[in-house]
Amino acid sequence: MVNLNPNANVSMLKISKNFSLKEFTNSQSATRLGLSNQPDTQSLINICALANNILQPVRDKWGIVTISSGYRSPELNSHPSIGGSEKSQHCHGMAVDFEAFKLSNIDLAEWIKENLEYDQLILEFYEEGDPHSGWIHCSYNISGNRKKVMTAKRIDGKVSYLDGLCP
Repeated sequence: MVNLNPNANVSMLKISKNFSLKEFTNSQSATRLGLSNQPDTQSLINICALANNILQPVRDKWGIVTISSGYRSPELNSHPSIGGSEKSQHCHGMAVDFEAFKLSNIDLAEWIKENLEYDQLILEFYEEGDPHSGWIHCSYNISGNRKKVMTAKRIDGKVSYLDGLCP
C-alpha cells in the first residue's frame, strides 16, 4: 500500500517493485513552465495500479522500461505547448507512454495485447522497418478495462487512429 504521509518525500515513493513516483511525474515541460505536476490521491492510486499491472509485468519479462510520459497534471496537459487531449487518461494517472529496448515496439504491443489486462493499448507512430520507432501508450482503469487496441499514424500530415495493431 502507498504511504500517503504528508511529511514523506513523495517523489521518492515506490509505486511498484522497480518504479518510483518520480519516474511518472518527471516533466521537463512542467519545470520549464513553473507548473506543479504532483498527483492528487486518486491519481496516485491509479498510478500505482498502472505501474503494478502494466509496467512491472513488462519490466519483469523484458527488462528496463523507459517512461517518456506518465502523469500530467490537468494544468500541464492543457498548456498550449503540450496540447494534450481534454480526455487524456494521463491527467488521472491512468496512462503511460513507454518503451522496452529488448524488443521492437510492435512486438511489445503484441505481447501486452496477449498477456496483460489494459484499458487502451496504442502503438504510436511506429514505422515498419524501424523496430524502435514510436512508442507504446497503455492505460489501466481500476474500474474496468475495455482492452481497446489502436495504432496512431500520421496520414497526409494528420494523426489518425486505426483499429488494431497496424504496422
